[in-house]
This record gives sequence, structure tokens and C-alpha cells, in this order.
Amino acid sequence: MKSRRPNMLLTMLVYAGLIVLCALVLYPVMIILKKAIEPGRQFALSASPIPSEITGDHFRELFSTRGSNGQLLFLRGAINSIVAAVLTSIVGVAVSCTAAYALSRFRFRGRKMGLTMFLVVQMFPATLLLLPLYVILNKLGLLNSILGLVLVYSTTAIPFCVWTLKGYFDSLPRELEEAARIDGATPWMIFRKIILPLSRPALSVTALFSFMTAWNEFIMASTFMTDQTKYTLPVLIQSSVTEHSADWGLFAAGAVLTSIPVMILFYVLQKYLVGGLTAGAVKG
Repeated sequence: MKSRRPNMLLTMLVYAGLIVLCALVLYPVMIILKKAIEPGRQFALSASPIPSEITGDHFRELFSTRGSNGQLLFLRGAINSIVAAVLTSIVGVAVSCTAAYALSRFRFRGRKMGLTMFLVVQMFPATLLLLPLYVILNKLGLLNSILGLVLVYSTTAIPFCVWTLKGYFDSLPRELEEAARIDGATPWMIFRKIILPLSRPALSVTALFSFMTAWNEFIMASTFMTDQTKYTLPVLIQSSVTEHSADWGLFAAGAVLTSIPVMILFYVLQKYLVGGLTAGAVKG
């Protein structure tokens, strides 16, 4: 019994510490949620996360606001964000898995240099790339275009995705591919019917990361998009807080709604996330 008491005490302390940490992490989220369902444009002076009154006015205003051409801005922004995020995920997964498989399985001149350049690209902040990307999109006629935004988001997401997938492909046994070759399978059949089905955890991580890159990004979208009907949700929500006026209730309501799709994706893909991240992290 004496040996169990220190263990129980340690366990209680660990759980107490975790509860405190969770409370600290969730407190800002609760404050945003409070402002979203509480009347008024400004934040209340009270630090309590519990609202004194509950209203749906901010959400109604968010869904009913129309632009100069009569379109519902939030609905239009949601469509723009969904299109950009889904296309970025498709491009990110398609390009990353093929590039990662080639870098994992084949030996060719420039392979190590290519892997190094992927890491170097990740070191540059997004603000440093704004000017060259703006010039490129302007030359291609893709400014103020969802397609141009998808191309930009894909270039920022692919380096991380390639390294994650390469690490996962390195962990797959080569004997499976050798056995398939003996049975007459082509390289494309091996990749499509053996490698991809076994790589679902890593592909889920890649798709989720690509989706989040496009869904939450603000700086590039606000720079390359000038038409209000082409705004993505982060840009649209930020427009409710300007230098001269700030509607924090509308901002909070938009932030709450914008976070829901990512939360749903995390819940759906959670069984793949741990395996995909750890496998891709321990192999080089």
C-alpha cells in the first residue's frame, strides 16, 4: 500500500497539471466563442468565458451581409475557401506522393540536392516570397484568381509533404515491390496498388496539411485578391476589423464557423494522423 500512494499522488499531480494546461489553451477559444454569442461589437471587460447574454445576431449578420453585386459574402467566401483548399489538397497529394516515391526508391543525380532544396525552401517566410510570387502571377494573368492562389499554396505545402511522405515510403519494405515485380507488375501498378494503399496514414497527413495551408492562410490571399467576391474566409473575416472600426462580434462569429471544417477533418482523420506523422518523422 505504501508503494502505491506515491504513484497515486504523482498521477493526481500529472492530471491536475494537464487540466490546468488544457484550461490555459482553451481559454482564448472560450473567449472568442463567448464574443460570438454575446451581444455588442466590443469585447466585454469581464474576463469570464461565460456570456451574460446569448444572441445569434452576429451569425445572422454574417450570413446576410451582401457585397456590392448582391452576393452573400460569407457564402461566397466559404465557396472560395473550399475550392482553394480542396484543389490544393489534390495537387499537394498528387505531386508530393509521386515526388516522394521517386526520391525514396530511385537513385539519380541531384537527388540529395533536391531534398536539400526542399528544406531550404521551407526556411523562407511567406512574406519574403510575396513580391516574386506577385510578379509571377501577374505575368501569368492569375492575379485575383483562385487558380493562382492554388498554385501558390501548393508550392508552399509540397516541400513539407514530400519529406513526410518520403520518410513513410522509406519505412515500407522493399520486398513487397520485389515480389510484385517477379509476378510481372509494372512500376506504376506497384505504386498504385501496393504503395498507395499502404500509405493511407501518411497521405491523410499530407492532405490535411495541404488543406489547412489553404484554409487558414491570410497574407498571400489578402495580397493577391482584390475583388471582394474572390476573398477567402480569413480575408473576409479580417475585413470586419479595420483601422477605423472593429466589429469583434462579427469577427468572432466568423472565426468560430471557419474553424469547424478543420475540426471535423481532424476528427475524421485522427486514427491516421499519429501513425503518419511518426513514421514520416523517424525515417530520413
